[in-house]
Amino acid sequence: MAEFGLWQVLGELKDRCRFVELSHELSANTVRWPGFPSLRSEVLSDYPEGSLVHKVEVVTQYGTHVDAPGHFVRGARMLNELNAEELILPLCVLDISQKAAQDCDYAVTVDDIRDFEARYGKIPEKCFVAARTDWSKRSDMDNMDEAGQKHYPGWSMEALRFLVEERDVAAIGHETSDTDVAVRSAKEGLVCEYYILEQNRYQIELMKNLDKVPPVGSIIFCGFPRGNGITGFTARCIAVCPYG
Repeated sequence: MAEFGLWQVLGELKDRCRFVELSHELSANTVRWPGFPSLRSEVLSDYPEGSLVHKVEVVTQYGTHVDAPGHFVRGARMLNELNAEELILPLCVLDISQKAAQDCDYAVTVDDIRDFEARYGKIPEKCFVAARTDWSKRSDMDNMDEAGQKHYPGWSMEALRFLVEERDVAAIGHETSDTDVAVRSAKEGLVCEYYILEQNRYQIELMKNLDKVPPVGSIIFCGFPRGNGITGFTARCIAVCPYG
């Protein structure tokens, strides 16, 4: 029967693959966009009453989170309108960590994508492309200068247009709290974030452990509540990676 075939595939995946957590743990200390308050939690019932239950108060774009198109674009899809098949995708990881280490204001370029494809093959349609910067390893992710300007890497508009118009990707992700390079968004606004969401794609922000995922060959599972009319939520993303 077909379902037993799927069980066999799952067993083989667990035997032959590594499972990599791509999300930060959720707590009051979780990394987040600095304009948002930290998570608040209180106990509603304790074990003497039969169970342990918490009440949690948190903004939707908190820690590792998903942005639905409606986060920036009026009338666009919300979380409940994202299809289940969009949440399990082939995963490509663009490693620009060395460039970001040398230039904290670096933006992913079309040349970066072409160099990636020259080594690993063409990026497939309907995949998830993540930018590895190793920014999640930093204790100070905003990297603010004396004038109060943040400095962290991101995507260029040209790279995003290429991924959407030439490769038809389903989603993107990154380790920083914004799609755009911080110094650019300070002058131009969050134009790259608006663009990717306007194209009816979703994105995952504040990812981690992308250094533990190979450039190609893995699958990403993105999990979050199916919020009715909600623009985003804390997400748990897992990469299933081949050994080696």
